[in-house]
Amino acid sequence: MLDEQASFPDMTIADLASRPGDRSPILVTGAPRSGSTWLGNVLCLAPNVGFVHEPFNQYCSQGLCRADFPHSFVQVTEENEAHYLEAMRDTLAWRFSLRAELRAIPTRSKPRPPRALARLVRDYAYFEQMRRKDARMVIKDPIALFSADWIARRFGAKVVVLVRHPAGFVASMQAAGFKMNFEAFSQQPALMEGRLAPFADEIRAAPRLSPSLEANTLLWRILHHHIDLLAQEHPDWIFVRHEDLSRDPETAFPPLFERLGLPFTDEVRAGLTQFTSDQPAIGRFSLFGTRRRTMRSSAASMRSYRSRLTPEEIATIRRLASPIWERFYDASDW
Repeated sequence: MLDEQASFPDMTIADLASRPGDRSPILVTGAPRSGSTWLGNVLCLAPNVGFVHEPFNQYCSQGLCRADFPHSFVQVTEENEAHYLEAMRDTLAWRFSLRAELRAIPTRSKPRPPRALARLVRDYAYFEQMRRKDARMVIKDPIALFSADWIARRFGAKVVVLVRHPAGFVASMQAAGFKMNFEAFSQQPALMEGRLAPFADEIRAAPRLSPSLEANTLLWRILHHHIDLLAQEHPDWIFVRHEDLSRDPETAFPPLFERLGLPFTDEVRAGLTQFTSDQPAIGRFSLFGTRRRTMRSSAASMRSYRSRLTPEEIATIRRLASPIWERFYDASDW
């Protein structure tokens, strides 16, 4: 019987430090709908860098990450890491778990076989290629925001945290039809008694799976309150506003690449032009039917909320998101 884990040693911070060059994984996180997929794909234009999509997502392929998170925004710490540590070690070492994925396929409603098997082949081949190349990993995962400290400590990850304007965030959430289940927070006592104590009453009173402007603004406040605390606690991390990357990517991206130890080559520059062109966002379809919106008009994305929201809605978001928005933006940004 195939044992896909037999020949791969555990990865530790010491192992990473002993490899040539900067091989530390890069975590791109922040609030959802803040450009993390876009930024992650741009970083992967650098040579010998691979992309992993949301291993903390409860719907993530078990082959990519078999941690089996119960809901969104799990806060992993040294106190509760036992259930997640080995799975994350496998993911960060480019170990695809064939057994876990094969067990999971019959339990899923979608994708159904044979598409699920085709996806398994695709993902396994990609992980194996990256492992053989000893590729550096970029993890795109806003859902890992409350576990970013743990990922940095345990695996020596470099962390990039994206910030987005509250009106842009709310407009994007509504356009995508995303609905937050605030029970993901209320089911974590340590989180509710600690970081989220200022929002505890609002979280418990929030309607379940509401697409309302008020619910999305509450989510923005929760996440950016946490981001503000992270910025105070981790001056060595990179905190960047989505709007600053979008406004002038040719100027903003080279120093970001330098801080992450990634070469900003001519090929990267050419790819960046494609990823930030004035053409509309492009939906790319793979052989297996998966769709990834990887290219966008970066300048247009900054202004899109003005056409999606009414002036009254924008004023409501500004009022509800205060005073947290003032930690990241000023009045001219409205």
